Amino acid sequence: MKQNSAYHIPVMLEPCLEGLNIRPDGVYVDATFGGGGHSRAIFDRLDGGVLISFDQDPDAKENAWDAENFHFVAANFAYIKNHLRLLGIKEVDGILADLGVSSHQFDVTDRGFSIRGDAPLDMRMNQAGEQTAERVVNDYPEEELTRVFRSYGEIRNVGKLVRSIVSARRSGKLKTTGQLVEIAESCAPKRKENKYLAQVFQAVRIEVNNEMEVLEAFLESTETVLKPGGRLVVMSYHSLEDRMVKNYMKRGSVSGEITKDFYGNIQKPFTEVVRRPIVPTNAEIEQNSRARSAKLRIAERNGE
Repeated sequence: MKQNSAYHIPVMLEPCLEGLNIRPDGVYVDATFGGGGHSRAIFDRLDGGVLISFDQDPDAKENAWDAENFHFVAANFAYIKNHLRLLGIKEVDGILADLGVSSHQFDVTDRGFSIRGDAPLDMRMNQAGEQTAERVVNDYPEEELTRVFRSYGEIRNVGKLVRSIVSARRSGKLKTTGQLVEIAESCAPKRKENKYLAQVFQAVRIEVNNEMEVLEAFLESTETVLKPGGRLVVMSYHSLEDRMVKNYMKRGSVSGEITKDFYGNIQKPFTEVVRRPIVPTNAEIEQNSRARSAKLRIAERNGE
């Protein structure tokens, strides 16, 4: 089995594998299958073990393979617990999640994820979903657009951007990424246009796919399906995701709040294996520019 590098180059592959601390006879989950690069590498290290891979994108299924000890689940990783139960699996030894958008999703023009080109305003990771980028930019009232761009894009001049979008859509429906780029460029700080455009598209994409809520549901599920001593390995690409992952691994909640039981004992399901996130090497960034913003965090399930 060859890695489908044309679909997506797996980021920080070796650190991910090391973080999982793979046992050949263990049970592992790749929560974000994509091109299958991470999954194939995990699978090759198994001998008697089982791999279950999740992905809601129908395109990803084309990269799956047939094997008795491999299961591809065409579903959002927020539902990891339910689908593992359907497979008769109660606990696993490790879970890997490579968050964000795959190279394939960026490169397929009509998906609408990229700031380059002029594609339909789509941005759905699951193309069976009803919400689209077109609905967000055209149908959301001003206060909702403000929430999206402020919360998910961390855009400073959010008022100017929202007013520009609302003004533009009065003249006709915004239908393409090119139209959104043109509006956003008129609001972008000088010499920071690309970063600004990336923030705008990130905000809309997160809203379309409900990404923050999905990530929270996934993280909270991991403590119920990982065995004591099992590893949780998560790679994020922007500060919003990384903050949630860090808080959950360090304090047991995505908000960072510490929870205690009736007796005042701190409820902490995980212990961080690495205190600081692992980042890609300069050599990897040169080979794969999309690895530039990646941060990898690893934690181990507490308990006996």
